[in-house]
Order: sequence, then C-alpha cells, then structure tokens
Amino acid sequence: MRREIVLGSTVAFIASFCTLVIELVAGRILAPYVGVSLYTWTSIIGVVLAGISLGAYFGGLLADRYPRGSTLGWLLFLSGLTSLAVPILADSLGDAPILRDPNTETLAWLVVQSGMSLLMARILVTTTLVFFVPALLLGMISPVVVKLAVQDLEKTGNTVGKIYAFSTLGSILGTFATGFFLIEAMGTRTLLYSVGALLILCAPIFGLTLAPRRNGRLGQAVVAACILALIVTLSLLWSQREAVARPMWLYFDSDDLVPRLVEIRPGTYYKESDYYTIRVVEENFHGDPGRTLVLDHLIHSYTNLNDPFYLKYDYLKIYEELVAWHRSRRADANDFLFIGGGGYTLPRYFDHAYEDARIDVVEIDPMVSKVAHEMLGIKDTRIRTFNMDGRWFVMNKELITHSSDRYDYIFGDAFNDLSIPYHLTTKEFDSLLKQCLKPDGLLMCLVIDNVSQGHFIPTYIRTLQEVFGQDNVYLVVFSESPLDEIPCHTCIVVASPSRLDMDDFDRFMDQRLARQKGVTSAVGAVGGGWVGWPMLTLQGMIRMNPSQRTSRVISQKDLQHWLRTRKEKTGREPMVLTDDYCPVDNLTAPMFEERFGFRKQ
Repeated sequence: MRREIVLGSTVAFIASFCTLVIELVAGRILAPYVGVSLYTWTSIIGVVLAGISLGAYFGGLLADRYPRGSTLGWLLFLSGLTSLAVPILADSLGDAPILRDPNTETLAWLVVQSGMSLLMARILVTTTLVFFVPALLLGMISPVVVKLAVQDLEKTGNTVGKIYAFSTLGSILGTFATGFFLIEAMGTRTLLYSVGALLILCAPIFGLTLAPRRNGRLGQAVVAACILALIVTLSLLWSQREAVARPMWLYFDSDDLVPRLVEIRPGTYYKESDYYTIRVVEENFHGDPGRTLVLDHLIHSYTNLNDPFYLKYDYLKIYEELVAWHRSRRADANDFLFIGGGGYTLPRYFDHAYEDARIDVVEIDPMVSKVAHEMLGIKDTRIRTFNMDGRWFVMNKELITHSSDRYDYIFGDAFNDLSIPYHLTTKEFDSLLKQCLKPDGLLMCLVIDNVSQGHFIPTYIRTLQEVFGQDNVYLVVFSESPLDEIPCHTCIVVASPSRLDMDDFDRFMDQRLARQKGVTSAVGAVGGGWVGWPMLTLQGMIRMNPSQRTSRVISQKDLQHWLRTRKEKTGREPMVLTDDYCPVDNLTAPMFEERFGFRKQ
C-alpha cells in the first residue's frame, strides 16, 4: 500500500479506537450520577452516533475546503483536549442542579409538559453535554483522512475501503480492549487521560507526515520527539494509574494564589472494576474501627471490624428477625444463599451467629469480593464465594456446588435504587429460586421503591405470587404508616413454597422482646431461659439494642387490598414480569425522580 493509505488507515484506526473507548467509558463514569440503566445506554449510544454522524458531514465540508495535513492535526488535537475534559465535565455536571424541579426551571417545566420523564431528559442532557463534542470531533477525522489519502480517482473505492476497514477494526478492538481489560486495569479517568494524550501527541505526528509537502529534517525531528513523548506519557500514566484514577476537583481558597487539586470524597481505597467504582472509607463506630463500602453512588455497607453483629441498616435487622423466628421452629435450618454480596455484612453476621451455618454468596464482581475479604473482615470465615451472575449460578447450582442440597434461606440483595438487573426479577428466575428452596424455606428480597405511588414493588410482588402463590408472598416494612402513605422506602418481600404463619412470627417477636427487656448481659439473657443461642450472638444482639422491634408484616388482607388499588392510585396495573417483557427501567423511573430530587407535577 502507498504511504498515504498506510498513514490514513492508521489515523482512522486510532480515531475509531478512541471513539469506542470513550463510548464504553461513558457508562462507567456516569454511573455514580445517573445509574446504569436502559436510559443511560440509550442516551450514550444515541449521542455518540449523532456526534459521529454530524462529524462525518462537517468533516467532509472541512476536507474539501482545507485539504491539508494541518487540518487533520488540529482535529486530533481538539479531540484530545475534549477527551481530557470528559472526567471534569462528568463530575461537575453529574451533581449539577439541572432538570430537577419544574416549578423553578423553565427547561424542566417544558420537559414535563411534553410528557417526557425528567429522568430521561436529565440523562440525555448530561450525556450530550459531556460526550457529544468529543464524538463530533472524532467523527470529522475520517473524511479528512480520505481526502488526504486519495490521489488516484480510479482507485478511490479501493482506498476508501481500506481506510474504513481499518476504522472498523479500530472500533472492534477498542470495544473488546476497553470492556475486557482497560477499564479494570487503568480506571476510567486514567484511560480517558491516556486517550487525550494519545490524540494530542498524534496531532503533530500525522499532521506533518500526511502533509502534501515534505517537512524535511525539522519535521522528522518533531515527529520523532512526539513519538518519544507519547511513549513516555503513556508509560507514566500506566505506572501511576492508581493515583491518576482517583476523582479530583479544583478547590479555591482565599489564602491560595492558585487553585489546589483535592481528592473528591477521599477514601482509604479506590478502585474501578468492570462493574463498579469501589471505595472503602475509614469510619469510627462508637470507638470501634470500621469501614464503609461505597459502590458507585451508593453506600452498600457499614462494617464494624470488632463487632460482626453490628447491623446499621433496618432491612438487615428485618432479615435477622425473620431468620431467628424461622430457626426457632427448625433449628437445623443452616443453609444460606446470598445473591449479591456487597459488603458481606449479613453473611458475616450469620457466620458468627450460627456455628453450623453453611453460607454461599454469589457476587458478580470479583473485585468486590476481594475487597470484602481483605478489608471487611471476611477472610477468616466459612463463607463460600462464587463470582458469577446470580441467574447463572441458580441455573447451574448442582454443577457449581457439586451438591443437590437446597437452601433454607435465599437472600436477594442484587437490587439498588439506580440499577436493577431485570433478569433477576422475572417469573422464570423466581421459578428457578423456588426449585433451590426447601419446602419451608424463605426467599427474602430487598426492594427500594415508593410504596404509595411506585410501580415496581407491586409488579414484583405480583410476579412472585404467580410462582409461589398469592397467599405465600408477604411484604415487610419498618414504617408504622399506612401503605398508601409510605414514600420512598426500603422493603423486604418474603416468599415461601409453603404458607407461613406470620401471626406466629408476631408472637415470637413479642416473646423475644419480653425476654430481652432489662437484660444487661449475655449471662442474664441465658439465665432467663434463652436456650440454644451462642454467647457471641447474645452479646451482639444486646449491643444493637434488640429491645426494639424492626419488622412490621403487612397482613394478607391489607396487602391484597393494596395490590387491587394500584391502578386507581398509580395509573398502572401490576403485571407479571417475564423474560420476554420486563420494563424494569420504566417501572423504577418515578422512584428515581423522587429519590434524587426530581419533582413532577
């Protein structure tokens, strides 16, 4: 191939490679602010494609007007600058108070009047402001490259075909390299800085080498210097990738002559995995050392390193109360399965509470499990971890565990407020879970939604009822308000293959609280007749103030009435989620708008 075609194909390869890197990184860098949902990826793909499309159009006009190597150089340089600006823009605009309140923002009011969700509009606007310009500039490169490479009109098709073949190859390699290796190895910010450096330093290299006139020894020296600088810069970014990957922001102080770079939300540990931005922050829990695990935007766990019985969240206490009641009826219920590990708070609790417990945790992100084992007190436990998708584990449980034993308890803890894996909500998945439960086992799932107005939680309950039976699904909350007055709330949905006597659960809790009143030591508790509980368990329960009950079980009568009135209250009939039809993102959008400050009138 001629020299111009080789150089042009190389530039097209680099530009397409960088475009796909930026597109895939977009999902990760926006996750802490807008979540990872269908709306997020729809906006990213649409905005990047729009940028590439308009870039190709304007790039063609520019190529005909300025068919020079310097034109290509400036496009590469500007593409690099805008790539370097992506992390700063993402962090600045992610928390910006835009498109939140239609009562005070004209644009938000117009969005509401158009019938579009504020959530969709905010994701689309944020994505456009951050990623449209880099995509536009990168899209302008290929037409300029073609103009510079085509010299024989009789071979135009051959030349353009080769350049676009290498361009597509760059897109393919950029996709696989970023998704399978680069994000976890470097982190999104280090990767974006590397892309920016690559494009900026390629500007003089290809701007000079593709110039119609040769630039002599001076041009060759500049090209050689830029190649050397590129190698050194990328090497430094790679060697310092852990430090560079941390989010930074400019801090202005009246005593400073120049702004200082300060870590945003400093933590003792920061790592970007293939699934999350992971942070572990040092804490102090009433004099005990502790750590907080943050995945993307959400605090997943508070861990007291000295006390495995420390349960900060109320939903964890509900889990504990349900298991304690169930084990009071059958003390040999020792098999636990957790779908979603997070900070491993509850698996660690049960590992210490029940000496015969057999605990399996399915966590899709190996890095989260590694952090939990190394930093959150899991290293010396009997917990077995399986790093894979929860549905894949349930489908192949016997092959993976080499056992046909069923579980007494399955905990669904893979949902959060911004991201719900839809394939873990369907009727087909619930049927698989039922097969993994013992006849009197408990399935307990954490759900976050607006109880009074939300669309997801009634649909999720309806789906479980389709599999377990209408009378075998229960809703447990920790609010005393009527269901139609509970706003955004963390709930536990309980299901079982057999009918549960929840009146017996209420009696158990009343008796348990009566025994615990006035207890000041574990010895006193045991002396009062609490037989069969390990001393450590009693000490832990005393420290977490067990004299207060957390669980409130909604009666079947009230639950069925609440489900029947959903269409009247919310405008949507609860549906059965299936693999073929599972609009989870649409169902959770109103909750997102409420929880994160959006208001729709």
